Formats: sequence, structure tokens, C-alpha cells
Amino acid sequence: MSLKRLLKIALPLFIMTLQLGVFAQVRTITGKVADKDGNGIPGATVTIKGTQRGVSTSADGTFAISIPDNSAVLVISSIGFTGQEVLVGELGEIIVSLANDNSALGEVVVVGYGTQRKKDLTGAVTLVTAKDFQKGNITTPEQMIAGKVAGVQITGNGGAPGAGSTIRIRSGASLNATNDPLIVVDGVPLDNSGISGAANGLALINPNDIESFNVLKDASATAIFGSRASNGVIIITTKKGKRGAPTFNFSTQLSVAKIADKIDLLSPAQIRAIVQERGNDDQIANIGNANTDWQDEIYRQALTTDNNFSASGSLMGMPYRASLGYLNQQGVLTGGTLKRNSAAINLSPRFFNDNLKVDLNVRGAVSRNDFANEGAIGAAINFDPTQPVRSGKTEFGGYYEWLDNDDNLINLATRNPVGLLNTRIDKSIVERSLGNIQFDYKFHFLPDLRANLNLGYDVSQGEGTVFVPAYAAQSFFREGVNNNYLQSNTNKLMDFYLNYVKNIKSIDSRIDLMAGYSYQDFKTKNFAYPDRNAAREIIPNSEPLFPFDIPQYTLISFFGRANYAFKGKYLVTATLRRDGSSRFSPDNRWGMFPSVAFAWRASDEEFLKNSDVVSDLKFRVGYGVTGQQDIGSRYPYLPIYTLSTDDARYQLGDTYYNMYRPNAYDPNIKWEETSTFNVGVDFGFLSNRISGSVEYFKKESTDLLSEIFIPAGSNFSNKLTTNVGSLDVEGVEFTLNTTPVSSNDFSWDIGFNATYQQNEITNLSLFKNDDAEGNRIGGIAGGTGNTVQINSVGYNRAAFYLYQQVYDANGRPIEGAYVDQNGDGSINQNDLVRSQGIDPTWLLGLSSNLNWKKWSAGFVMRANIDNYMYNNVFSGTGAYRNILNPGGFLSNGSSNVLETNFYNNQYLSDYYLENASFLRMDNINLGYNFGKVFNSKVGLRLNANVQNVFVVTKYKGIDPEINGGIDNNFYPRPRVFTVGANLDF
Repeated sequence: MSLKRLLKIALPLFIMTLQLGVFAQVRTITGKVADKDGNGIPGATVTIKGTQRGVSTSADGTFAISIPDNSAVLVISSIGFTGQEVLVGELGEIIVSLANDNSALGEVVVVGYGTQRKKDLTGAVTLVTAKDFQKGNITTPEQMIAGKVAGVQITGNGGAPGAGSTIRIRSGASLNATNDPLIVVDGVPLDNSGISGAANGLALINPNDIESFNVLKDASATAIFGSRASNGVIIITTKKGKRGAPTFNFSTQLSVAKIADKIDLLSPAQIRAIVQERGNDDQIANIGNANTDWQDEIYRQALTTDNNFSASGSLMGMPYRASLGYLNQQGVLTGGTLKRNSAAINLSPRFFNDNLKVDLNVRGAVSRNDFANEGAIGAAINFDPTQPVRSGKTEFGGYYEWLDNDDNLINLATRNPVGLLNTRIDKSIVERSLGNIQFDYKFHFLPDLRANLNLGYDVSQGEGTVFVPAYAAQSFFREGVNNNYLQSNTNKLMDFYLNYVKNIKSIDSRIDLMAGYSYQDFKTKNFAYPDRNAAREIIPNSEPLFPFDIPQYTLISFFGRANYAFKGKYLVTATLRRDGSSRFSPDNRWGMFPSVAFAWRASDEEFLKNSDVVSDLKFRVGYGVTGQQDIGSRYPYLPIYTLSTDDARYQLGDTYYNMYRPNAYDPNIKWEETSTFNVGVDFGFLSNRISGSVEYFKKESTDLLSEIFIPAGSNFSNKLTTNVGSLDVEGVEFTLNTTPVSSNDFSWDIGFNATYQQNEITNLSLFKNDDAEGNRIGGIAGGTGNTVQINSVGYNRAAFYLYQQVYDANGRPIEGAYVDQNGDGSINQNDLVRSQGIDPTWLLGLSSNLNWKKWSAGFVMRANIDNYMYNNVFSGTGAYRNILNPGGFLSNGSSNVLETNFYNNQYLSDYYLENASFLRMDNINLGYNFGKVFNSKVGLRLNANVQNVFVVTKYKGIDPEINGGIDNNFYPRPRVFTVGANLDF
């Protein structure tokens, strides 16, 4: 699989497009398509009635089309607006104003295996289109909808180039399995397992090719996806071609990024004072003469360029769109870079008088990654600031490192941060191609019946190398590193369904029936290599038993959906899916996932139908069951055997043998299940200038994977992962969209969403046990086996589990003093206290867009309330022992050591658990539309943007928004300044 193949298809298509003379020109008329406020509508379709000849409007809504004679009728349409037909006659210029299509609520929503009008939806579905996307330096698709959808939390996984995000819809539904939603791109469900060599698999999809996101949140909407839908579904639809003359678009962006903040550390002068006051003679002798800000040494200003070109139109009546993209993104951590080449093609031919519609989508990307050594982040926090970057010697590459009295490298000492960056080379090349071809046939003899066949694929390959020279301190004792890795993934899909839609006028009813079959196969090939030093010598006991592993699984499904509408205002939807997954034993392989929902469009009743105030009012209620089959291993019901090491052999006579032993496993393991109840109200006032929704949901997840204690045998652990857990999640969502001002020259749109959510673990054992502690999780850096979180019955998922700190009269924490919770006179694990979990109680999002004449501006803000974070950076560095390390070297410390005066690290103190509630301005943007320039042949728009503008928080660490609730040397999100240009021609 190679991008070259895509280019071979794309380039001839561009050439043919450029050479195409579409129509015989009798005369050409021009015009503009606008909304009721006079704003141009880009991408509207203008066709000559009775033909396939047509064009699309440019960015400012203008068009030019050649007509054969004055009797031609133009058909003008755009999604979200009521279409019009205009007789050309003697007109030379046509100005058309389209009204909002309130009857369809302006939107067609993509759901599982089909589409629906928004007015007919009975489930909780949110559509986000291009006009509402986040702006600026967007390199991965999920960043486009952050803060835009109620109930959806998108947390970036740091500031590295191409770094992905953790997506949670309604808090997730599991404890130990994945909580990631199912992502479907153009009808192809993706696998969440990731790709070796890629920081984020989604980063291989060019955001510039995306048309819309549909977020499915409740079981009524998601149950059609069955065993993969407990965490919600995100359906991504990419841009398609439109009938008409060729149009071209080129966009370019230049971004400059820099870190927004640094960890508050002690200064060189403060380190010197502390060592002089508290250190021994050897430690005082180790004080250096430099004044090094190690954070300044490892971070840089980073540049990003993002260029995209697309062509769309129709070739012999066949709509097409082709695009090319190139992204070059530097990371603020020195040495990190992502370079991505992408290409995409869409062809949408129609046959047999449009009875057969074919939709072909092929996209591919090649990503070349240079990964910076993120260990330098922690090293820059810890390394002594009185020491220089360079030692003036040749050993260890010339970087200053800590040596003992015999000039030997101290094994446990922090390594030079700059040396960590510059003596490690970590490169990868990742290729991915994703596509499908869909045949949709409307039967000639029964036009109410359609057959749909969808064939899809998702193939990827990642390979890389890691090299550290033998002289580098970071791998000195193993004489360097020279390793490589290789992985390939294949995802094949075949969906087929029949869809029957019938309007029964005699009873004023509409039925929409769908039934289908799906087959999807996932295969991964992981190549195994021995661990090698820089000279390519094999590290002892590192040779793999097998050259590769090929884990795979298959999912076979039967599904159906029935929609019934009476008088267009009483709506019923029922879905059923039966999934069979090879991940489970034959006895537990099949599962049934039903849902049912009802809706009442009260605004269509006679008492509201002609209301000048209420333009939309719909009540919804639904219930359904979904599943979770992504539970880690692809063979969880089978024993996994492990070969013993050479120091754990079995003796038989005079001979010692390595033995295989099975890991603990449950042959009856099965999917997790989630039952969801949802009640919602959709509303619109004043011709939908004020619109929104209110939702209440409750999810009950059962048979969750959890660890239970079992009698320890000679071959097994004393813990077994099986289906015993239960988790309840409930919450309320509120969405409000409003247009306070709308005129020819000025418009203002505001979007706001709020989510309240709570979760509680209700079971973790096969038998009721009120005294059970729970399962400790949330490992931290520091100490041996320390954890700061726990899953316990009656508490939030991943509740923090720490000692309650005691303070003196001045409010300073007392070292080693904690509240004796049970009054037994001693402090032990029985005095640990459970508190708030990792999920914020409130999620808020606010966005605004203003348009004044040719100017536009907007912003996006988000807030998390009751968001808690364990500051592992401060707990690991905020002690004098860390500075005056008895291992023979000095370190830096966080500034809070001056407040605590801790000598030893107090890892389990709740002093380090901080309220990390925050208000973040994600984005602020400004644009100017020049309209037609260069002899009125090119549309030009310029824009400027700032991302991560500011954060308001009481949290003392680098960032209050870190997935998992533990701050441990997080790669900081940079502040990014972007300027760009967009040309249409």
C-alpha cells in the first residue's frame, strides 16, 4: 500500500478536469445565492433543470453558468435551505434568496446505515458541520469538535506533534475495558487498537477532508452498532464532489508555537542556599557555578505549515472531489516533528436514471515522525540548575553528567536533559489507506425499496527505529540501543442492507424499514525482534520465541431498524442487532442489543403549528442495550502461556527445564453490557433563532471486567479478571444555540452547552462484601508500587485514595502527620480516604461567531468544574531529600518545598490532590473575505488565529487538563499563533 497509487489516480483526474470543456456556451449568466440576510451561501448547487449540467457557488455565494437558451430553468439548492427554481428568460444576472428549511430543521443527520431528517430523530444525536468546527492549527480530526457537543469531553494527550485526544461521551461506561467511542468514517468502523509508530491513528486522516461529525449518544441512536456502542459513536463524513464546472481550492497556514507556561521550580540561587544550609560537605562541594534554566534548554519555538489543495466538479456528469495535503509540524520539545502527506479521492457516479448510486472514497496518508525523547521533560524538572549543559569533556557526548568519586557514571542520577534529546534518534514511517465503495440501488419495479452494499477497508503499516549511541549516558550501562519495530493492520468490511420506505397517505403514515448483515475482520501482524545495543549485539535473554504474532478477530452481525411516523409528529424507532464475536468462547459468542424510542413533535400540533414564537418542540424518550467487546486481549477466553526465565527453571533429575505456565483466565468471559434510558426535549423559538435541547440520561453497565481475588495456585496469580463489575452513570445535558443579531451586514451566533454528570460503582465482586477495599489503580512515579486511586463500591470510578493531611496553626502541612480515621492510634492503609474521582462534575462549552460585512471573528471557550488532579510533579520533587539526594548528586525541586518544608516525599498525602477546575479559551480567530480578486477570478480570504489563549485555574501544575487525573511530566500544550489564506478559483 503506497501513496503513489493514489497519486496515479489523482493526477490524471486533475489533468482531465483542467482540460474539460463542460458545456457548449450559448450565453453565460452570473448570479449569487444568499440566505435571507443577504449572506452568500458557499457550495450551493445550481443546475439546469432536466440535465446534469451545473455548478457550485463559490465562497461568497456567486456563480456563473452557461445556458443553451432563454427557456432554461435553474434549480438552486443547498442543504439547510428550501430549494428554488428560476426561469432565466432575458435575465443576465440572477440574485436568489433561499429561506431556511425549517420543515426539515435544516439538517440531514447520518445515523447507522442510513440518514434521517433531524425532525424525525428519536435519539440523542448532535450534528457538527464545517461552519462550527474549531479553527486554527488543527492536525487531528477530534480537535475540531472540542467544546462543541454537550456530554462529550475531549482531552488532548499533550502537545507533541500529532498527539491524539482522549474522547469520552457521557463519561464512558467501563472500568477496565476501553471507554473510547466507536468511530465510523464514511461507513467504515475503525479499530481503536492504534498503529505502531503513530502517536495517534486519527492523525493520519486529514481534517481538511472532513465535512461533518455526527455524535450518537444514547442507546436509541447507538444500539444499531451493538457490541461496540456502549461508549457512544462518532460518525465522520468526508467531503464529496458536486455536479458542476470544476472548482479549485487552495489553503495554506503558517503557525508558530511556544510553551504557554513552565513548572514553578527553585532558582539556582535558592538551590545554592538550601545546599549550603542543609547539605553535607560532599553535597556543598557538588554545587556548580552555572545558572541553567533546563526548561528553556529543551523547549523551542516551533513552526508548522499546513497546505491543502482540492478540486471538485463533475466529469461527464459524474461528481468528483480530489485533494492533496502536506503537513509539517514541529514540536515545542526540541527534535520532535511530524510530516504528513495525504491524498483523497471521491467519485459519485449515477446510473440507470439515478436508480443506481455509487459512492467511492479512497484516502491515504504517509506520516514520517521524529519523536523527541519525552523523558527530557522530567529530567529538566529534576536536574540541578547550578550545572552547565556541556561538561567541556568528550565523554557522554560532551554533556554534563553526574559522576561518583571514581569518575564513574552514577546509575540512579538524573540524566542531562539536553543529552537525552540529542543522543536519541526515534523515527517512524506510518502508511494508512482507508476507503470504501458503496452501491445504493433503487429497484425499478419497486421504487420504495433500496438495496445497499458497502465494501470497505482500513489498512496500515508502521515501522520505526530507535538508536542511542553507546557513549550516551541514558543507555550507557547497556552500551546503547539499536532497535526496530514493524506492525501491519488490516480491517475488512462488508455491509449489506435493504431499506423500504413507504408513505401511506390513507392513514397519514410513513414507514421506514431496514434490515441487514455485516461482516468485519480485523487482523494485526506484530513482528518480534530481539533487544539490541548500539553495535547490534543482542541483549541476553531478549530473543523472541516467535518471529511474529498475528492476533485477529471477526465480528458477524445481523441488524434491523423500524421507523414509524404518524401524521409526521408521532414517531417510533426500534432497532435490534445480533452480534457474534470471535473474541469470546462459542457459548458466549452471540449477544442481542435492542432499543426502542418514541418522540412527539408538539410543534406540529394545531395549537402550536402557526405560533410566531414556538418554531420547534419535540419530546423524546428512549431505552436500549449496547455492548462492549473491546476488552483488551483478542483471545481473553483462552489460556495464555508464559515461558519461565532462566532463573526460574524446573529440575528433573540433573536437568533443568524452562516451563510454560498459563496465566489466570476465565473461559466464560463475555461482553460488558450497558442499559441506557434517555429523555430529551428539542426546542426552537422565533424561527429557530433560539434553539437547543435538554437531555436526562442514565446508564447502567453490568458484567464489567474487574479483578477479583482467587485462591493462589502453583501456576496462577491470586487475581482473576472476569465479568463482575457494575457502574451507574447519570447526568443532564443542555444545549442552546441563538442568533441575537441577524441583518444584511451583521450577524452574531452564540452556542452554549453544559453537562452535569455523576458515576458510581455499584458492584465489584461475585458475592456481597461490604468490607472489600476495592481495586487500587493510578500508579505514580516515586516509591515502589505506590498508587493514588481506587475503584470501590459506592464511590466514583478511579476515586483518589490518600491520607488526609494534618496542618499546623499557620496552615502548613506537617510532615508525616495524617488523620487517624479509625482512631486505632496508628496510621496505615485503613486510614486512607476515598474522595472525588477523575471525572469532572460539570463540562461547559461556549462559542461565538460574528460576521460584519467582510469581517468575521469568533472564539471557543471550555470549562471543567469539580475537576481534580494529583500533582505527581510536586509530590516527587517537593522534598529536600530530592534536592540533597543521598545517591551522590544534587537535584532541583518544585517551589512548594518552601511551603511544606518536607524532607521526605509524602506521596500519599492529599496535600497534592488539587482542585483543577478551569476555564480555557481554546481559540480566538479573525478573518477577512476579500471576495473576488485577480480580475474577479479568484476568491481570497485571510485569517488569523490563536489557540490555547489562556487558562484560568487554581491548579499549581503545568496544566489542569490531563487525562487520568495524574500530572506526571506532562508534555505541555503550546500556545499557537496562526495566519492563513484560502483561495477559491
